[in-house]
Amino acid sequence: MLSGWFHLFLREKDSMLDTTSFLTMVIAILIAGLAGFLIYLQRKNQTADKAVTAQNSGLQLQAYERLILLTNRIALPNLISRLNVPGASARDMQELLTRNIREEFEYNISQQIYVSPTAWNALKNLQEQNLLIVNQVAQQMEHTASSTDLNRNILTFLMNDQRGKLHELVGEVLSYEAKKCL
Repeated sequence: MLSGWFHLFLREKDSMLDTTSFLTMVIAILIAGLAGFLIYLQRKNQTADKAVTAQNSGLQLQAYERLILLTNRIALPNLISRLNVPGASARDMQELLTRNIREEFEYNISQQIYVSPTAWNALKNLQEQNLLIVNQVAQQMEHTASSTDLNRNILTFLMNDQRGKLHELVGEVLSYEAKKCL
């Protein structure tokens, strides 16, 4: 009878060892599976981060492209040739030029979130300078002056003043920064 109890004890001890071994293996498999899953998530996040970085770089490049286009659109020589209205008064032409500069700038104002503060400030300065030039030249003209007179006086002013080249400088700044995105 004593041997029956001993035999039963050994059997329970073997089954306890089997249960402990089994639980240890299950825990080890779960830990390995969790570690593998965490590595998978980390790699997936790194891939997603690279995709987001590439996408942001693409958005930045597009913003610089738009702002270079804006710089060319509000450059006074280009604006005058595009909006020339023969027979209009100088005051009408002044209003047309200033309204167009403001509208072009406002249309692209959201691009500032994608570009450096330096680039955005350069563009803002260009807009303000162009408005100032148009208004100052227009103020010096007779009330009977035509749009042709205003346009000619603005172009003459730009040829004789360094500020006439500001749009080229702003374009170079934007182009330089765009190249850094590549």
